[in-house]
Amino acid sequence: MTSPIYVALDTPDLERAKTLATRVKNHVGGIKLGLEFFAANGRSGVKEMAHLGLPIFLDLKLHDIPNTVAKAVQALRDLEPAVLTVHAAGGRAMMEDAKAAAPTGTKVVGVTVLTSLDEDDLTSIGVQSDPHAQVERLATLAREAGLDGLVCSGAEVKAAKRLWPGGYFVVPGVRPVNGAAGDQKRVVTPRQALNDGASILVVGRPITGAEDPDLAARAIEATL
Repeated sequence: MTSPIYVALDTPDLERAKTLATRVKNHVGGIKLGLEFFAANGRSGVKEMAHLGLPIFLDLKLHDIPNTVAKAVQALRDLEPAVLTVHAAGGRAMMEDAKAAAPTGTKVVGVTVLTSLDEDDLTSIGVQSDPHAQVERLATLAREAGLDGLVCSGAEVKAAKRLWPGGYFVVPGVRPVNGAAGDQKRVVTPRQALNDGASILVVGRPITGAEDPDLAARAIEATL
């Protein structure tokens, strides 16, 4: 069975990303490349990483007017990412257009509430819901828009799964039992996230910041 762990290679350094991915490739199911990597290395960097043979989760969190997002997704088509993110807060039309523009095999998932945000943060930007209610609202919208699933924290994945039994759920901010939370405010353990309905788990620093990344990946995999 393929591991549900996608390792987050949040570095602008292509060689470091390749080294890390090569070290852990036998104990993870894929790699996540985000804005930091993409801004430094672009499409060619993603293609280089694809040569390692692991599925790629391209976490660009696209958020713009529908036409712009659709054209951006079209420009990424030949990279054939396994998973691609857009912000669910961009609205139904934007999500519909993003999904329509994506390659057949790509799962387009909606980012709901960033795991670095809590209720006070939402209030400060004019969202009068707590994170849980906001995730549920955006989950319903993303489902209606035809997306494949959601990105949400482990604290909300159980409720999202209940609303959307067939959804594909990406859970970031996952930390092993003894792991530091870092800048994440809503974290759960990998095992708990899977039990609650996660499809894939995004794990960054507990693996990439470890003295032995391969051993760290194996240790997390063993808890699953």
